[in-house]
Amino acid sequence: MSHPLIRKLEHGAALSEIERSALVALTLNRRCVPARQDIAVYDNTDRVYLVMSGIAGRYKTLWQGGRRIVSFAVPGDLCRMHSSGPSTRDMRLGALTPCSVVDIPRARLTELIETHPGIARALRWLTLMELSRAREWLVNDSRPADRRLAHNFCELLVCLQVVGLADANSFELAIPQTDLADAMGISQVHINRVLQMLRAGDLIIWRRSVLTIPDVPRLKAFAEFDPGYLDLRIARAA
Repeated sequence: MSHPLIRKLEHGAALSEIERSALVALTLNRRCVPARQDIAVYDNTDRVYLVMSGIAGRYKTLWQGGRRIVSFAVPGDLCRMHSSGPSTRDMRLGALTPCSVVDIPRARLTELIETHPGIARALRWLTLMELSRAREWLVNDSRPADRRLAHNFCELLVCLQVVGLADANSFELAIPQTDLADAMGISQVHINRVLQMLRAGDLIIWRRSVLTIPDVPRLKAFAEFDPGYLDLRIARAA
């Protein structure tokens, strides 16, 4: 598989061969994180975390002991790229499936930004795209549960296609229903009902950890999904 971070960043800016080599060198040392284990310790602010394989979730533990996943992180996603101070350090990053992760020193990433203009442009684009993605998750919370879940599936499909991990209408989805419920802010009983509704409507097939969308345009229309907020154009060299 080609490098997921490079594939993703090249949607934001054209990268030179030297810049691609610098990104490859940055991500040589990977560690494996089992499912259900935290990737990032919440008070560690001198590291940026790059997901290289698997699916992770950014989440917060609620006062009553529950959990709310506020976004998914797929291969090529940089997590905790910007330290926002003590008020956001309780936002954790956990592996929802077995993941491989690179811990990048924040100072090293800053050095690359200062040295390589293509990487700097790509990371600025990534920051804006992630802000747009976070806003869309807020908007998505106002939709009915079935459309909300359909929207999440559409976003995963597009984001995984970008890094070569999804085909035209299917991708591996090995996360449990409990994690989907935490991402939706609903109960485990309700998420099961929502999945059954989507299956009964022939909108999805989820079997053996593979999610298949029989009619992608139909699911996107049902979910009111417009991928424009992800800004996944292909950057060209000037």
